[in-house]
Amino acid sequence: MLDFLPNHVLQWMAVFLSIIIEALPFVLIGAILSGFIEVFVTHTVVERFLPKNKFLRILFGSLIGFVFPSCECGIVPIINRFLEKKVPSYTAVPFLATAPIINPVVLFATYSAFGNSWRFVTLRLVGAILIAFILGTLLAFVVDDDILKPTAQPNHFHDYSDKTFWQKIFYALAHAIDDFFDVGRYLILGTLVASAMQIYLPTRILTSISTTPLLGILILMLMAFILSLCSEADAFIGASLLSSFGIAPVMAFLLIGPMVDIKNLLMMAKSFKPSFIFFFVGTSSLMVVIYCLILGVM
Repeated sequence: MLDFLPNHVLQWMAVFLSIIIEALPFVLIGAILSGFIEVFVTHTVVERFLPKNKFLRILFGSLIGFVFPSCECGIVPIINRFLEKKVPSYTAVPFLATAPIINPVVLFATYSAFGNSWRFVTLRLVGAILIAFILGTLLAFVVDDDILKPTAQPNHFHDYSDKTFWQKIFYALAHAIDDFFDVGRYLILGTLVASAMQIYLPTRILTSISTTPLLGILILMLMAFILSLCSEADAFIGASLLSSFGIAPVMAFLLIGPMVDIKNLLMMAKSFKPSFIFFFVGTSSLMVVIYCLILGVM
């Protein structure tokens, strides 16, 4: 039925659909979690569970992904809802950075992809936590921690305390539907761009370049951004690149991909200030380069 289309367009659509099919379940999960946070998590609950010390709050945000996992495809609405509940940005942003990497599913996938090796799991885990902690520390003490756009901040807060349990479930699912369709349009746009780059910017050109360690790191970071893989699958691609590039560039691929990719940036642009996005991308990228260069000389 679509035989009249050129092969490259069919390939583009195939890659687009594969990314969408892979990402949509995680967007849905993220939207549902976001809806339940909106209804069931109050300011009082946030204050009760968050540590009082700033450094402990940063550490809490960096590590909570172990027990509160999320894929990068669905993390943005969750972070947005936490910020609306007055969770400090220096707690929420470390969670944004680490949740797609340190959750048990991704760690197990990394373990399996690299031949049941704990070395790559440990390096990925340590790198993600270090980068997240630095991001949180800078937001807590150095840069502006007001990261939401004014249009993304609610003018008033809904009180669901007088609702029955089933009414709360209804409102949570209603919020989830709103978030799903709101974020979904940015996901589709980002996926269109990412899939087009996979087809029309051949990665074999990048992999054929003779690399120094720094150039190899930068090339695989660019590849991670272009491919925009889900963090549950990127380890298997990273493992296939190990013999060509080595440990340091592959680790850069595994760290930056879940933090910064095309579809994620477009979803972030809806809610976050441009200054924060620039800070997040720049700081994350710089720390990944430094961390992986250190790995390269160890």
